[in-house]
Amino acid sequence: MGRPGRLAIGGFVYHVLNRANARMRIFDSAADYAAFERVLADACDYVPMRVLAYCIMPNHWHLVLRPHHDGDLSRFTGWLTLNHTKRWHAHRGVLGSGHLYQGRFKSFPVQEDEHFLAVCRYVERNALRARLVQRAEDWRWSSLWRRRFGDAKAKSLLAAWPVRRPRDWCALVNQPQTDGELAALRRSANRGCPFGGGGWVTRTADRFKLLSTLRPSGRRAKTPSAAPSR
Repeated sequence: MGRPGRLAIGGFVYHVLNRANARMRIFDSAADYAAFERVLADACDYVPMRVLAYCIMPNHWHLVLRPHHDGDLSRFTGWLTLNHTKRWHAHRGVLGSGHLYQGRFKSFPVQEDEHFLAVCRYVERNALRARLVQRAEDWRWSSLWRRRFGDAKAKSLLAAWPVRRPRDWCALVNQPQTDGELAALRRSANRGCPFGGGGWVTRTADRFKLLSTLRPSGRRAKTPSAAPSR
């Protein structure tokens, strides 16, 4: 399957992620995580962006974003990735030593209903799922921690959600998601296909030329050629 075009329509919610080249560890200390959060805030100044949720992991990160205008998603994430790479190399004195990230970021659009909540749960419980903490809100480098324990300035990075957040949100994040839900989320992350209800997914994929992301992976079997006539 050919690589689908980058979907960057304003007004939609997107789950965005990127991983380090060769899955190397790029966040080794609290200073490394804090530096990325500063670049994230700077990126919001460069391209105004609604950050709905995020989680920074040792070798990758997840963002849930809602851009204002067409093209903002690519500009924002491109600036974020490029400037984090520059600062990471400069801090370690290894300028020009190669790629920090494995390639362009991955993203997929998300329906603004319970599917949005499923994506935010997935993102905010990443550290718990990786057994880095005992409670999801204990992971300092996430929107869940920032929303729960941060001061007013820290919380100002986060935008209002397009759907109502449940009162028991923290408890919900700490509950495991089903295998089916995880499989669907990972499929969207890997293939870039919309995540939502069946009708919404089909309409969104058709509108933005992402129907190829909904097809089964793998090569189509070739039709046997007719035997040559004698």
